[in-house]
Amino acid sequence: MLEVRNLTKNFGGIAAVNNVSFSIGAEGNKGEIVGLIGPNGAGKTTLINVITGVHPASSGEIFFEGRDITTQKPWQCARSGLARTFQIVQPFPAMTVLENVTAGALFSGGAVNKLDAERIALGHLEFVGLAHEAQRLASTLTLPSRKKLELAKSLAMNPRVLMLDEVNAGLNTGEIDKALELMNSIAASGITILIVEHLMKVVFSLCQKVLVLHHGELIAEGAPREVAKDAKVVEAYLGHKFASKLQKMDAGASSNV
Repeated sequence: MLEVRNLTKNFGGIAAVNNVSFSIGAEGNKGEIVGLIGPNGAGKTTLINVITGVHPASSGEIFFEGRDITTQKPWQCARSGLARTFQIVQPFPAMTVLENVTAGALFSGGAVNKLDAERIALGHLEFVGLAHEAQRLASTLTLPSRKKLELAKSLAMNPRVLMLDEVNAGLNTGEIDKALELMNSIAASGITILIVEHLMKVVFSLCQKVLVLHHGELIAEGAPREVAKDAKVVEAYLGHKFASKLQKMDAGASSNV
């Protein structure tokens, strides 16, 4: 569904994303969940920004469902079925929770009118557990609720590929568990997910495939446990302590078979 070919984004003399290629959501694999991991400053958010038209690519190509979207603007990407959340949540603070989600349904989600958009919005608020907050101003929500609102807004845009940028950051263990349930439900509905994530617990329990960025370059790609054993990934991101712990876990699992 989404294919990135030799994508590069330069800021001055710095290559924030450097010759990155990958694909997600292959035919027959809709609803795939792909993790995007790497150290701070690796280029993860920049990559999403380039894919969704926030920043123009310096070189390379982006294809969505076979169409070249390399030069599309953010609103065009949104209307084509490619949605995203933001690492720093960005609600419309002076609007209600319902109005925030209604905007997504009305302008990018294919709603025929405002009444239809509100109906769609209420459904997504119910799904994320925010229906009871529908008439509150978005600016008054707690961080976990703002994260839910960000997710409901993106779902109201009727995406086929959804990019989640650190959607679990700042949440406690119980809130993360609930978020994982939501993401699994979203994927089960056929929406392909690309999630930027630092918590390896989330990556291991949620993702079928992982992409690893370091200094803007894709240094590894594959199943989570295999990527976690890659020497380049251990050195650049996970550390030898985590690799040793994983090795012991795998050894224990093998001995119990």
